[in-house]
Amino acid sequence: MEIPAGTLCGKGGELVNTNPASPSKRWELRGNAGLIIAGFAWLSGLVACGNGNNAQPGLQIQWDKTMVVTNTTPTLQVVVNPPLRPGQPLSIASYQALNELGADYVRYVPWLPYPKLVVAELQPPTSQGTSWDFSLIDPMMADFMNATAGHPIVMNFSTIPQWMFVTDAPVSYPADPDQETWDYEQGTELRDPTCQELADYYNRLVSWYVDGGFTDENGVQHQSGYHYQFPVWEVLNEVEFEHSTTPQDYVKRYDAIVAGIRSASPDTKFMGMALAAPGNDLDFIQYFLDPSNHQPGIPLDYISYHFYASPPAGQTIDDWPSTFFPQADGFLDTVRSIEAIRKQLAPQTKTDIDELGSILPTDNTPADSVPPPAAYWNLSGALYAYLYLQLARLQIDIIGESQLVGFPSQFPSVSMMDWTTNQPNARFWVLKLIKDSFHPGDKMVETDLAVPNADVETQAFVTTAGHKLLLINKTGLAMDVPLPDADTASALTVDLQSGEGPARSVSPSGGQITLQPFAVTVVSW
Repeated sequence: MEIPAGTLCGKGGELVNTNPASPSKRWELRGNAGLIIAGFAWLSGLVACGNGNNAQPGLQIQWDKTMVVTNTTPTLQVVVNPPLRPGQPLSIASYQALNELGADYVRYVPWLPYPKLVVAELQPPTSQGTSWDFSLIDPMMADFMNATAGHPIVMNFSTIPQWMFVTDAPVSYPADPDQETWDYEQGTELRDPTCQELADYYNRLVSWYVDGGFTDENGVQHQSGYHYQFPVWEVLNEVEFEHSTTPQDYVKRYDAIVAGIRSASPDTKFMGMALAAPGNDLDFIQYFLDPSNHQPGIPLDYISYHFYASPPAGQTIDDWPSTFFPQADGFLDTVRSIEAIRKQLAPQTKTDIDELGSILPTDNTPADSVPPPAAYWNLSGALYAYLYLQLARLQIDIIGESQLVGFPSQFPSVSMMDWTTNQPNARFWVLKLIKDSFHPGDKMVETDLAVPNADVETQAFVTTAGHKLLLINKTGLAMDVPLPDADTASALTVDLQSGEGPARSVSPSGGQITLQPFAVTVVSW
């Protein structure tokens, strides 16, 4: 039986508007099978009741028509913070999850709020001695390196020692390494305008980890015994905000840091900018990508930048999808603009969008001690899946979800681990589902829905493991999607029912598959 256009379908029952004052928000479908959420009639080309036929209207896949051969690697970032210190229960669980994920190009960022955990020389050198101290930094580095062993990584010690900047008075920092501070980074001008002091700091920092040690400013040898490899080094973080760095100053610092690191680690490739708001900084990107603005021989291997969806205060999870996904579409327009600049000025340069996520307005306020609704983690996971799919179509090289561990006072809504249970949440499991299912070299083939701009995103892939279909429900409504050859298909899904567990197995039925709210599903044939 074919369902006529304009007919909603479920498993039998009465359609009831549960909020008459807001009919566009919620509909319930009650019947013998229980509660089912369904969409409106304009989705009838997508949502259909099948009779078991393989060829349902609404979804057609042309497996032999390749649109894009993907070169995209899905991954994540790890930001240094106290719960990741060795021996902490959340640290143990997080690094176990990271190891089992097995992702390439995980970004490791010892960053601002905890100076003792991220800066190796906290006081300026004098003729009497230096302050080099890796005693708190090394154990955290070792845990990360062990968890990612066998995979290329992106390293970014992003916080410059504050004493290198000109300030009216010395800038203090907490004696307690676990106490946060947001005032450590001050000043805009380096005390050494040649940047040689900056270059020497990063040369010694990297030498400690790749060459077994270094010689300090007074000629004293410091031995570490480490011989790590750093395939990619990202130079600083969100530089337009941190120290209010201009494009000209950043290029000068980038060139100096690259020169310093290359002398210690000549095989390392380099990544630049890590911009927080790239849409506001296209001139910055253009200046950086112009090779004539750099010293001869300085490589421009990668650029990087970030995006977070963020709702205004007062919205609830009922409103967030209609905020997150349009914001994501606006970001994708920015990506296209950046790609045009990159292809014109530095077509060989690759791109790592290495912070993607969502941030709630309660983060880093007293209200962030209350976790968001459980469905938020699925919504945020669906947002990452949507961005992965769209960015893969644009052939972005690396797409990093942010971040492994957040917690109250440190962007808890960005966390991929539940800091109360020490378990991965749905954001983590969405990344794992995508990472396990799709790989560089897969073919994205023509995939068509009868209704354009539907709230379910679809993309079919031809992979080395067979034919696969990525489905993303961008709404808080359950959706029935017709499938070709449904009787031979299997599926894995991350949804509210899978909770803090891995993707669960679901079976298509009656020629279709039901996507629960904010589900991310991979169908395989």
